[in-house]
Amino acid sequence: QVQLVESGGGLVQPGGSLRLSCVASGIIFSIYDMGWYRQAPGKQRELVADITNTGRTSYLDSVKGRFTISRDNAKKTVYLQMNSLNPEDTAVYYCNADFRQFDYWGQGTQVTVSS
Repeated sequence: QVQLVESGGGLVQPGGSLRLSCVASGIIFSIYDMGWYRQAPGKQRELVADITNTGRTSYLDSVKGRFTISRDNAKKTVYLQMNSLNPEDTAVYYCNADFRQFDYWGQGTQVTVSS
């Protein structure tokens, strides 16, 4: 059974930081491209950052320079370090694992940026 379990969300003030984690089980983690998506109320889900199985990263323009995605294949974990958070970053953040026709999602973790 495949599981992606996110953690690390919460309430943070503008300018603050959070680190999200996503632990995978039931997959050969190292071969998967991993991504973090987010969905704000009334908006479509969008790709925030991804990291390929070779370690290449890409980012949504609005988070470049503030967010960093990384992975630890030994721990089957992908991280999203989020700095300089602003209210527009408020959303449910989802972890995604993608390999060929296989595509898996976590249950999401809420991030709220508010004073």
